[in-house]
Amino acid sequence: MAEKMKLDIKKTLLIGFGFMATSIAWAIYDPYVSKLLNEKLMDSAFITDLSLNLSQRIPFLLKLAEAQGDDIKAAGGAFTLVPFFVGVIMTFDNIFGVIFQPLFGRISDRTHTRFGKRRPFIFVAAPISAALFILIPRMSTLPALMLVVILFVFVMSAWRAPVVALMPDLTPPKLRSEGNAIINLTGGIGGLIGMFAGTLLCLIFGFDSKLNEERPYVFIMGAIVMILGTLVLAFFVKEPDSRLQARAEYAEIGEEEAKAKEREKLKAMKLSKGERRSLIFMLVTLFFVFAGTNTIQTFFALFAAEILDKTTQQATLMMGVFGLSSMAAAIPAGKLGTKYGRKNIITVGLLSFILMFGVYAVFQYMWLIWPALIVGGIAGMFITVNTLPLVLEIGGVERVGTFTGYYYTATFSAQVAAPIAYGVVRVLTGTYMSLFVFCPIAFALALLCVLQVKHGEAIPEELIKEAEMQGD
Repeated sequence: MAEKMKLDIKKTLLIGFGFMATSIAWAIYDPYVSKLLNEKLMDSAFITDLSLNLSQRIPFLLKLAEAQGDDIKAAGGAFTLVPFFVGVIMTFDNIFGVIFQPLFGRISDRTHTRFGKRRPFIFVAAPISAALFILIPRMSTLPALMLVVILFVFVMSAWRAPVVALMPDLTPPKLRSEGNAIINLTGGIGGLIGMFAGTLLCLIFGFDSKLNEERPYVFIMGAIVMILGTLVLAFFVKEPDSRLQARAEYAEIGEEEAKAKEREKLKAMKLSKGERRSLIFMLVTLFFVFAGTNTIQTFFALFAAEILDKTTQQATLMMGVFGLSSMAAAIPAGKLGTKYGRKNIITVGLLSFILMFGVYAVFQYMWLIWPALIVGGIAGMFITVNTLPLVLEIGGVERVGTFTGYYYTATFSAQVAAPIAYGVVRVLTGTYMSLFVFCPIAFALALLCVLQVKHGEAIPEELIKEAEMQGD
Protein backbone atom coordinates (compact mmCIF):
# COMPACT_ATOMS: atom_id res chain seq x y z
CA MET A 1 0.00 0.00 0.00
CA ALA A 2 1.27 3.46 -0.89
CA GLU A 3 2.49 5.55 1.98
CA LYS A 4 0.06 8.20 3.20
CA MET A 5 0.86 11.69 1.88
CA LYS A 6 2.02 14.19 4.48
CA LEU A 7 2.32 17.94 4.25
CA ASP A 8 5.85 19.30 3.96
CA ILE A 9 5.52 21.68 6.91
CA LYS A 10 8.98 23.23 6.55
CA LYS A 11 8.43 24.10 2.89
CA THR A 12 4.95 25.46 3.60
CA LEU A 13 6.28 27.66 6.41
CA LEU A 14 8.92 29.06 4.06
CA ILE A 15 6.24 29.79 1.46
CA GLY A 16 4.28 31.52 4.23
CA PHE A 17 7.00 34.16 4.60
CA GLY A 18 5.70 35.79 1.43
CA PHE A 19 2.17 36.07 2.80
CA MET A 20 3.55 37.18 6.17
CA ALA A 21 5.32 40.07 4.40
CA THR A 22 2.09 41.28 2.80
CA SER A 23 0.20 40.89 6.10
CA ILE A 24 2.71 43.03 8.01
CA ALA A 25 2.58 45.69 5.29
CA TRP A 26 -1.22 45.96 5.38
CA ALA A 27 -1.33 45.92 9.20
CA ILE A 28 0.97 48.98 9.17
CA TYR A 29 -0.68 50.60 6.15
CA ASP A 30 -4.24 50.80 7.49
CA PRO A 31 -3.75 52.78 10.74
CA TYR A 32 -0.77 54.89 9.66
CA VAL A 33 -1.90 55.88 6.17
CA SER A 34 -5.35 56.80 7.46
CA LYS A 35 -3.69 59.19 9.96
CA LEU A 36 -1.45 60.66 7.26
CA LEU A 37 -4.41 61.23 4.96
CA ASN A 38 -6.40 62.80 7.78
CA GLU A 39 -3.59 65.29 8.46
CA LYS A 40 -3.17 66.26 4.81
CA LEU A 41 -6.90 66.50 4.10
CA MET A 42 -7.54 68.65 7.19
CA ASP A 43 -5.08 71.20 5.76
CA SER A 44 -6.78 71.25 2.34
CA ALA A 45 -8.99 74.30 1.64
CA PHE A 46 -10.48 72.46 -1.34
CA ILE A 47 -11.63 69.55 0.84
CA THR A 48 -13.05 71.97 3.42
CA ASP A 49 -15.12 73.74 0.77
CA LEU A 50 -16.19 70.47 -0.81
CA SER A 51 -17.17 69.08 2.60
CA LEU A 52 -19.39 72.07 3.27
CA ASN A 53 -21.01 71.83 -0.14
CA LEU A 54 -21.69 68.09 0.09
CA SER A 55 -22.94 68.23 3.68
CA GLN A 56 -25.48 70.89 2.63
CA ARG A 57 -26.59 69.06 -0.49
CA ILE A 58 -26.53 65.47 0.85
CA PRO A 59 -27.10 65.49 4.66
CA PHE A 60 -27.30 61.68 4.69
CA LEU A 61 -23.53 61.58 4.07
CA LEU A 62 -23.00 63.12 7.50
CA LYS A 63 -25.22 60.54 9.17
CA LEU A 64 -23.43 57.74 7.31
CA ALA A 65 -20.02 59.11 8.31
CA GLU A 66 -21.10 59.36 11.95
CA ALA A 67 -22.47 55.80 11.86
CA GLN A 68 -19.06 54.63 10.67
CA GLY A 69 -17.40 56.27 13.67
CA ASP A 70 -16.20 59.46 12.01
CA ASP A 71 -15.86 62.53 14.22
CA ILE A 72 -18.15 64.99 12.47
CA LYS A 73 -17.92 68.41 14.12
CA ALA A 74 -19.60 71.73 13.51
CA ALA A 75 -17.23 74.66 13.13
CA GLY A 76 -18.71 78.04 12.30
CA GLY A 77 -21.71 76.41 10.68
CA ALA A 78 -19.54 74.18 8.47
CA PHE A 79 -19.06 70.43 8.71
CA THR A 80 -16.01 68.40 7.91
CA LEU A 81 -16.27 65.24 5.86
CA VAL A 82 -12.53 64.62 6.04
CA PRO A 83 -12.96 61.22 7.78
CA PHE A 84 -15.47 60.24 5.08
CA PHE A 85 -12.92 61.02 2.36
CA VAL A 86 -10.24 59.15 4.31
CA GLY A 87 -12.55 56.13 4.36
CA VAL A 88 -13.10 56.34 0.61
CA ILE A 89 -9.37 56.56 -0.13
CA MET A 90 -8.64 53.69 2.25
CA THR A 91 -10.81 51.41 0.10
CA PHE A 92 -8.47 51.90 -2.88
CA ASP A 93 -6.47 48.81 -1.92
CA ASN A 94 -9.63 46.69 -2.00
CA ILE A 95 -10.84 48.24 -5.26
CA PHE A 96 -7.46 47.67 -6.90
CA GLY A 97 -7.52 44.11 -5.56
CA VAL A 98 -10.90 43.46 -7.19
CA ILE A 99 -9.70 44.83 -10.53
CA PHE A 100 -6.07 43.73 -10.80
CA GLN A 101 -5.56 40.58 -8.72
CA PRO A 102 -7.56 38.33 -11.07
CA LEU A 103 -5.62 39.84 -13.98
CA PHE A 104 -2.19 39.18 -12.50
CA GLY A 105 -3.29 35.76 -11.27
CA ARG A 106 -4.31 34.84 -14.83
CA ILE A 107 -1.08 36.26 -16.28
CA SER A 108 1.00 34.26 -13.79
CA ASP A 109 -0.78 31.05 -14.89
CA ARG A 110 0.56 31.67 -18.41
CA THR A 111 4.04 32.78 -17.38
CA HIS A 112 6.94 30.43 -18.23
CA THR A 113 10.40 31.23 -16.83
CA ARG A 114 13.27 29.35 -15.25
CA PHE A 115 12.13 30.79 -11.90
CA GLY A 116 8.64 29.33 -12.31
CA LYS A 117 5.25 31.00 -12.76
CA ARG A 118 4.80 32.96 -9.54
CA ARG A 119 8.18 34.00 -8.18
CA PRO A 120 9.05 36.42 -11.04
CA PHE A 121 6.09 38.60 -10.01
CA ILE A 122 7.28 38.57 -6.41
CA PHE A 123 10.91 39.28 -7.33
CA VAL A 124 9.89 42.38 -9.33
CA ALA A 125 6.88 43.75 -7.45
CA ALA A 126 7.88 43.15 -3.80
CA PRO A 127 11.05 45.34 -3.88
CA ILE A 128 9.12 48.09 -5.68
CA SER A 129 6.40 47.84 -3.03
CA ALA A 130 9.04 48.09 -0.30
CA ALA A 131 10.55 51.23 -1.86
CA LEU A 132 7.13 52.88 -2.22
CA PHE A 133 6.26 51.88 1.36
CA ILE A 134 9.29 53.77 2.69
CA LEU A 135 8.28 56.85 0.68
CA ILE A 136 4.69 57.03 2.01
CA PRO A 137 5.41 58.88 5.31
CA ARG A 138 7.96 61.14 3.61
CA MET A 139 5.47 62.80 1.21
CA SER A 140 4.91 66.40 2.28
CA THR A 141 1.94 67.27 0.07
CA LEU A 142 -1.45 65.63 -0.47
CA PRO A 143 -0.96 65.08 -4.25
CA ALA A 144 2.44 63.45 -3.66
CA LEU A 145 1.02 61.23 -0.90
CA MET A 146 -1.93 60.21 -3.08
CA LEU A 147 0.38 59.36 -5.98
CA VAL A 148 2.61 57.13 -3.86
CA VAL A 149 -0.38 55.46 -2.16
CA ILE A 150 -2.02 54.67 -5.52
CA LEU A 151 1.23 53.27 -6.92
CA PHE A 152 1.76 51.21 -3.77
CA VAL A 153 -1.67 49.58 -3.78
CA PHE A 154 -1.35 48.86 -7.51
CA VAL A 155 2.05 47.19 -7.20
CA MET A 156 0.91 45.21 -4.15
CA SER A 157 -2.03 43.88 -6.18
CA ALA A 158 0.43 42.65 -8.81
CA TRP A 159 2.01 40.05 -6.51
CA ARG A 160 -0.64 39.13 -3.94
CA ALA A 161 -2.38 36.49 -6.10
CA PRO A 162 0.95 34.98 -7.27
CA VAL A 163 2.37 34.78 -3.73
CA VAL A 164 -0.80 33.10 -2.43
CA ALA A 165 -0.86 30.75 -5.45
CA LEU A 166 2.60 29.42 -4.53
CA MET A 167 1.26 27.21 -1.75
CA PRO A 168 -1.36 25.35 -3.83
CA ASP A 169 1.12 25.11 -6.71
CA LEU A 170 3.62 23.26 -4.54
CA THR A 171 1.13 21.29 -2.40
CA PRO A 172 -0.85 18.17 -3.39
CA PRO A 173 -4.56 19.12 -3.82
CA LYS A 174 -5.79 16.94 -0.94
CA LEU A 175 -3.36 18.64 1.48
CA ARG A 176 -4.18 22.23 0.52
CA SER A 177 -6.46 22.84 3.50
CA GLU A 178 -3.60 21.93 5.86
CA GLY A 179 -1.22 24.04 3.79
CA ASN A 180 -3.60 26.99 3.81
CA ALA A 181 -3.86 26.66 7.60
CA ILE A 182 -0.11 27.27 7.92
CA ILE A 183 -0.25 30.14 5.42
CA ASN A 184 -3.07 31.78 7.41
CA LEU A 185 -1.16 31.22 10.64
CA THR A 186 1.96 32.96 9.28
CA GLY A 187 -0.25 35.74 7.92
CA GLY A 188 -1.88 36.13 11.35
CA ILE A 189 1.52 36.37 13.03
CA GLY A 190 2.57 38.95 10.46
CA GLY A 191 -0.58 40.95 11.09
CA LEU A 192 0.01 40.98 14.84
CA ILE A 193 3.63 42.09 14.39
CA GLY A 194 2.52 44.88 12.06
CA MET A 195 -0.27 45.94 14.43
CA PHE A 196 2.13 46.41 17.34
CA ALA A 197 5.17 47.55 15.31
CA GLY A 198 4.83 51.18 16.38
CA THR A 199 4.46 50.27 20.05
CA LEU A 200 7.50 47.99 19.89
CA LEU A 201 9.67 50.66 18.25
CA CYS A 202 8.59 53.24 20.85
CA LEU A 203 9.49 50.87 23.67
CA ILE A 204 12.85 49.85 22.19
CA PHE A 205 14.09 53.23 20.93
CA GLY A 206 12.17 55.61 23.18
CA PHE A 207 10.22 57.34 20.40
CA ASP A 208 7.41 59.70 21.41
CA SER A 209 4.22 58.31 19.83
CA LYS A 210 2.40 61.62 20.43
CA LEU A 211 4.86 63.29 18.07
CA ASN A 212 4.74 60.36 15.63
CA GLU A 213 8.52 59.96 15.90
CA GLU A 214 8.24 56.23 15.18
CA ARG A 215 6.21 56.69 11.98
CA PRO A 216 8.97 56.59 9.29
CA TYR A 217 10.72 53.71 11.05
CA VAL A 218 7.54 51.63 11.15
CA PHE A 219 7.34 51.86 7.35
CA ILE A 220 11.04 51.00 7.05
CA MET A 221 10.42 47.95 9.26
CA GLY A 222 7.58 46.83 6.98
CA ALA A 223 9.75 47.33 3.89
CA ILE A 224 12.58 45.28 5.40
CA VAL A 225 10.19 42.41 6.10
CA MET A 226 8.96 42.55 2.48
CA ILE A 227 12.55 42.26 1.25
CA LEU A 228 13.32 39.44 3.70
CA GLY A 229 10.21 37.56 2.56
CA THR A 230 11.34 37.93 -1.04
CA LEU A 231 14.83 36.62 -0.20
CA VAL A 232 13.36 33.59 1.59
CA LEU A 233 11.28 32.76 -1.48
CA ALA A 234 14.28 33.31 -3.73
CA PHE A 235 16.75 31.09 -1.86
CA PHE A 236 14.66 28.52 0.00
CA VAL A 237 11.50 27.98 -2.09
CA LYS A 238 12.05 26.42 -5.49
CA GLU A 239 9.45 26.48 -8.24
CA PRO A 240 9.98 24.09 -11.16
CA ASP A 241 11.11 25.64 -14.43
CA SER A 242 7.75 26.21 -16.13
CA ARG A 243 9.41 26.16 -19.57
CA LEU A 244 10.49 22.51 -19.37
CA GLN A 245 7.14 20.90 -20.20
CA ALA A 246 6.63 23.18 -23.18
CA ARG A 247 10.16 22.46 -24.46
CA ALA A 248 9.62 18.71 -24.11
CA GLU A 249 6.41 18.88 -26.12
CA TYR A 250 8.04 21.06 -28.77
CA ALA A 251 10.86 18.51 -29.15
CA GLU A 252 8.46 15.56 -29.30
CA ILE A 253 5.69 16.77 -31.63
CA GLY A 254 6.86 20.12 -33.00
CA GLU A 255 6.16 23.66 -31.89
CA GLU A 256 3.05 24.29 -34.01
CA GLU A 257 1.36 21.05 -33.01
CA ALA A 258 2.28 21.62 -29.36
CA LYS A 259 0.72 25.10 -29.43
CA ALA A 260 -2.41 23.70 -31.07
CA LYS A 261 -2.53 21.02 -28.38
CA GLU A 262 -2.20 23.70 -25.69
CA ARG A 263 -5.13 25.66 -27.19
CA GLU A 264 -7.25 22.49 -27.22
CA LYS A 265 -6.24 21.84 -23.62
CA LEU A 266 -7.36 25.32 -22.57
CA LYS A 267 -10.71 24.81 -24.28
CA ALA A 268 -11.11 21.43 -22.61
CA MET A 269 -10.48 23.03 -19.21
CA LYS A 270 -13.64 25.10 -19.43
CA LEU A 271 -15.85 24.49 -16.45
CA SER A 272 -18.94 22.36 -16.82
CA LYS A 273 -22.34 23.89 -16.09
CA GLY A 274 -22.34 22.31 -12.63
CA GLU A 275 -18.81 23.52 -11.87
CA ARG A 276 -19.68 27.07 -12.95
CA ARG A 277 -22.72 26.99 -10.69
CA SER A 278 -20.62 25.76 -7.76
CA LEU A 279 -17.99 28.42 -8.42
CA ILE A 280 -20.57 31.22 -8.51
CA PHE A 281 -22.23 30.07 -5.29
CA MET A 282 -18.82 29.67 -3.63
CA LEU A 283 -17.76 33.19 -4.59
CA VAL A 284 -21.07 34.59 -3.31
CA THR A 285 -20.50 32.58 -0.11
CA LEU A 286 -17.12 34.27 0.27
CA PHE A 287 -18.69 37.68 -0.31
CA PHE A 288 -21.17 37.22 2.55
CA VAL A 289 -18.59 35.61 4.86
CA PHE A 290 -16.15 38.48 4.46
CA ALA A 291 -18.96 41.03 4.65
CA GLY A 292 -19.74 39.62 8.10
CA THR A 293 -16.19 39.24 9.40
CA ASN A 294 -14.98 42.57 7.99
CA THR A 295 -17.93 44.36 9.59
CA ILE A 296 -17.06 42.85 12.98
CA GLN A 297 -13.45 43.95 12.72
CA THR A 298 -14.30 47.44 11.43
CA PHE A 299 -17.07 48.37 13.84
CA PHE A 300 -16.35 46.37 16.99
CA ALA A 301 -14.56 49.24 18.76
CA LEU A 302 -17.58 51.49 18.18
CA PHE A 303 -19.94 48.74 19.36
CA ALA A 304 -17.81 48.18 22.46
CA ALA A 305 -17.82 51.89 23.32
CA GLU A 306 -21.60 52.34 22.92
CA ILE A 307 -22.99 49.00 24.12
CA LEU A 308 -20.31 47.61 26.45
CA ASP A 309 -18.93 50.94 27.71
CA LYS A 310 -15.37 49.86 26.86
CA THR A 311 -12.39 52.03 25.94
CA THR A 312 -10.62 51.67 22.61
CA GLN A 313 -7.78 49.81 24.34
CA GLN A 314 -10.22 47.37 25.94
CA ALA A 315 -11.96 46.85 22.60
CA THR A 316 -8.58 46.15 20.97
CA LEU A 317 -7.86 43.56 23.68
CA MET A 318 -11.21 41.89 23.02
CA MET A 319 -10.53 41.73 19.29
CA GLY A 320 -7.10 40.34 20.19
CA VAL A 321 -8.92 37.41 21.81
CA PHE A 322 -10.86 36.98 18.56
CA GLY A 323 -7.59 37.00 16.58
CA LEU A 324 -5.73 34.64 18.92
CA SER A 325 -8.58 32.10 18.91
CA SER A 326 -8.49 32.26 15.10
CA MET A 327 -4.77 31.55 15.02
CA ALA A 328 -5.13 28.69 17.54
CA ALA A 329 -7.76 27.09 15.28
CA ALA A 330 -5.75 27.33 12.04
CA ILE A 331 -3.97 23.95 12.10
CA PRO A 332 -6.99 21.99 13.44
CA ALA A 333 -9.19 23.64 10.79
CA GLY A 334 -6.89 22.41 8.02
CA LYS A 335 -6.70 18.87 9.38
CA LEU A 336 -10.47 18.69 9.88
CA GLY A 337 -11.06 19.97 6.34
CA THR A 338 -8.79 17.24 4.97
CA LYS A 339 -10.41 14.49 7.05
CA TYR A 340 -14.10 15.40 7.01
CA GLY A 341 -14.43 17.54 3.89
CA ARG A 342 -13.95 21.24 3.29
CA LYS A 343 -17.60 22.07 2.75
CA ASN A 344 -18.58 20.30 5.97
CA ILE A 345 -16.09 22.29 8.06
CA ILE A 346 -17.11 25.56 6.36
CA THR A 347 -20.72 24.72 7.23
CA VAL A 348 -19.79 24.02 10.86
CA GLY A 349 -18.01 27.37 11.01
CA LEU A 350 -20.99 29.27 9.61
CA LEU A 351 -23.46 27.53 11.93
CA SER A 352 -21.21 28.33 14.92
CA PHE A 353 -21.09 32.00 13.94
CA ILE A 354 -24.86 32.20 13.51
CA LEU A 355 -25.55 30.38 16.78
CA MET A 356 -23.19 32.35 19.03
CA PHE A 357 -23.83 35.78 17.53
CA GLY A 358 -27.56 35.09 17.45
CA VAL A 359 -27.61 34.03 21.11
CA TYR A 360 -25.78 37.21 22.11
CA ALA A 361 -28.16 39.37 20.01
CA VAL A 362 -31.22 37.78 21.68
CA PHE A 363 -30.11 37.74 25.33
CA GLN A 364 -27.54 40.59 25.30
CA TYR A 365 -25.81 39.43 28.49
CA MET A 366 -22.43 41.14 28.63
CA TRP A 367 -20.57 37.96 29.60
CA LEU A 368 -21.82 36.26 26.41
CA ILE A 369 -19.63 38.53 24.28
CA TRP A 370 -16.52 36.58 25.32
CA PRO A 371 -17.68 33.12 24.17
CA ALA A 372 -19.12 34.80 21.06
CA LEU A 373 -15.70 36.26 20.20
CA ILE A 374 -13.79 33.06 20.99
CA VAL A 375 -16.16 30.80 19.03
CA GLY A 376 -16.35 33.44 16.30
CA GLY A 377 -12.57 33.47 15.92
CA ILE A 378 -12.45 29.68 15.68
CA ALA A 379 -15.41 29.60 13.27
CA GLY A 380 -13.81 32.25 11.07
CA MET A 381 -10.66 30.16 10.69
CA PHE A 382 -12.68 27.00 9.97
CA ILE A 383 -14.16 28.91 7.04
CA THR A 384 -11.10 30.80 5.80
CA VAL A 385 -8.72 27.84 5.78
CA ASN A 386 -11.02 25.69 3.66
CA THR A 387 -12.57 28.14 1.20
CA LEU A 388 -9.49 28.91 -0.92
CA PRO A 389 -8.61 25.20 -1.48
CA LEU A 390 -12.24 24.52 -2.42
CA VAL A 391 -12.26 27.32 -5.01
CA LEU A 392 -8.92 26.13 -6.42
CA GLU A 393 -10.14 22.54 -6.66
CA ILE A 394 -12.94 23.70 -8.95
CA GLY A 395 -10.44 25.50 -11.19
CA GLY A 396 -7.87 22.72 -11.45
CA VAL A 397 -4.09 22.72 -11.24
CA GLU A 398 -3.54 24.70 -14.46
CA ARG A 399 -5.45 27.78 -13.29
CA VAL A 400 -4.41 28.24 -9.68
CA GLY A 401 -3.43 31.89 -10.20
CA THR A 402 -6.64 32.73 -12.05
CA PHE A 403 -8.88 31.20 -9.40
CA THR A 404 -6.85 32.73 -6.59
CA GLY A 405 -7.67 36.04 -8.29
CA TYR A 406 -11.37 35.11 -8.35
CA TYR A 407 -11.17 34.32 -4.63
CA TYR A 408 -9.78 37.77 -3.86
CA THR A 409 -12.30 39.45 -6.16
CA ALA A 410 -15.08 38.08 -3.95
CA THR A 411 -13.38 38.87 -0.62
CA PHE A 412 -12.17 42.34 -1.56
CA SER A 413 -15.58 43.25 -3.02
CA ALA A 414 -17.08 42.44 0.36
CA GLN A 415 -14.52 44.62 2.11
CA VAL A 416 -15.50 47.54 -0.14
CA ALA A 417 -19.26 47.07 0.22
CA ALA A 418 -19.64 45.91 3.85
CA PRO A 419 -18.66 49.14 5.70
CA ILE A 420 -21.02 51.16 3.51
CA ALA A 421 -23.86 48.65 3.87
CA TYR A 422 -23.53 48.43 7.65
CA GLY A 423 -23.18 52.21 7.89
CA VAL A 424 -26.63 52.51 6.31
CA VAL A 425 -28.00 49.85 8.70
CA ARG A 426 -26.55 51.74 11.66
CA VAL A 427 -28.18 54.99 10.50
CA LEU A 428 -31.56 53.28 10.13
CA THR A 429 -31.43 51.33 13.42
CA GLY A 430 -29.71 53.99 15.53
CA THR A 431 -27.65 51.48 17.53
CA TYR A 432 -24.46 49.46 17.15
CA MET A 433 -26.32 46.47 18.64
CA SER A 434 -27.47 45.96 15.06
CA LEU A 435 -23.94 44.68 14.38
CA PHE A 436 -24.94 41.36 15.95
CA VAL A 437 -28.00 41.16 13.71
CA PHE A 438 -26.30 42.27 10.49
CA CYS A 439 -23.47 39.74 10.79
CA PRO A 440 -25.59 36.61 11.51
CA ILE A 441 -27.78 37.54 8.53
CA ALA A 442 -24.66 37.75 6.34
CA PHE A 443 -23.47 34.36 7.64
CA ALA A 444 -26.94 32.84 7.11
CA LEU A 445 -26.89 33.99 3.47
CA ALA A 446 -23.38 32.50 3.16
CA LEU A 447 -24.69 29.21 4.56
CA LEU A 448 -27.55 29.08 2.06
CA CYS A 449 -25.05 29.65 -0.77
CA VAL A 450 -22.43 27.12 0.35
CA LEU A 451 -25.11 24.41 0.56
CA GLN A 452 -25.51 24.82 -3.21
CA VAL A 453 -21.82 24.07 -3.85
CA LYS A 454 -21.41 20.56 -5.25
CA HIS A 455 -17.81 20.63 -6.52
CA GLY A 456 -14.33 21.43 -5.23
CA GLU A 457 -14.15 18.86 -2.46
CA ALA A 458 -10.93 17.03 -1.65
CA ILE A 459 -11.06 13.28 -2.23
CA PRO A 460 -12.00 11.65 1.11
CA GLU A 461 -9.11 9.80 2.72
CA GLU A 462 -11.05 6.53 2.99
CA LEU A 463 -11.64 6.49 -0.79
CA ILE A 464 -7.92 6.98 -1.41
CA LYS A 465 -7.13 4.04 0.89
CA GLU A 466 -9.74 1.91 -0.87
CA ALA A 467 -8.23 2.73 -4.27
CA GLU A 468 -4.75 1.91 -2.97
CA MET A 469 -5.97 -1.47 -1.65
CA GLN A 470 -7.56 -2.27 -4.98
CA GLY A 471 -4.31 -1.27 -6.69
CA ASP A 472 -2.44 -3.76 -4.55
